[in-house]
Amino acid sequence: MKTVARLSITPVKSMQLQHREEIRLEPFGVAENRRFYVSDREGRLLRGLSHDRLVPIQPEYDPASEWLSLRFPDGRVVQGDVGTVNGHQISSSFWGRVVTGGEIEGPWADALSEHVGEPVRLIRTHQPGEGIDSHAVSLFSSASAEELDRRAGRAGRPHDRRRWRMLIQVDGCRPHEEDEWIGGRVRVGNAVIDVIRADPRCRITTLDPDTGQKDFDTLRVLAGYRADRIGELPFGVYGDVKEPGLIRQGDPVEPMAA
Repeated sequence: MKTVARLSITPVKSMQLQHREEIRLEPFGVAENRRFYVSDREGRLLRGLSHDRLVPIQPEYDPASEWLSLRFPDGRVVQGDVGTVNGHQISSSFWGRVVTGGEIEGPWADALSEHVGEPVRLIRTHQPGEGIDSHAVSLFSSASAEELDRRAGRAGRPHDRRRWRMLIQVDGCRPHEEDEWIGGRVRVGNAVIDVIRADPRCRITTLDPDTGQKDFDTLRVLAGYRADRIGELPFGVYGDVKEPGLIRQGDPVEPMAA
């Protein structure tokens, strides 16, 4: 039986994941997932080493009170109300898709700039769901991660599944069985997802989820057995929300015909 093994979000794009026992999947995704992102002073999404330095920051966000807390690796905590943005609109390119938002007023810019080593600012998207990479849902199977471990010679030393940074992890599948769902639908808990395409992976998957340091060459392993004809390295799948609903850890996952 296929079941939901883990649900993961992050309030601030590229920062540490938080695990949830349940999520509410809306047409745009999960409201509190990637609601904020960090840009440079010109509004560009961070790249390179500055981006990597966001990975070990631990965010906590309460959407009811609009309170955000960021715990930095040195133990310092910066927190405050994030319900107010300045009036200047920020437009950022997310891989060719324009995302708009406003800079959060408060201590965020100074603290984040000091940590990453360049002037940056914390942006709140105007609408929930806009801070995702591509599609509202990302999903992978535990068996796919286990197969990658086997290919890497890591038997008995499983890599940290958080490095894939995906919304839903599924138990009970064959390795890469989720690829077979592309073009079809999957019922997950009370929600239904249209599975659209494979997820081409990038260098963030090579980083330790706690430190942001490269510790496992996932891309090299994927290239050895998963490279597709246009050179992308697929792992897991992307989907859109056909029917919103509640998803809980342990819920059944049922592939359906489109």
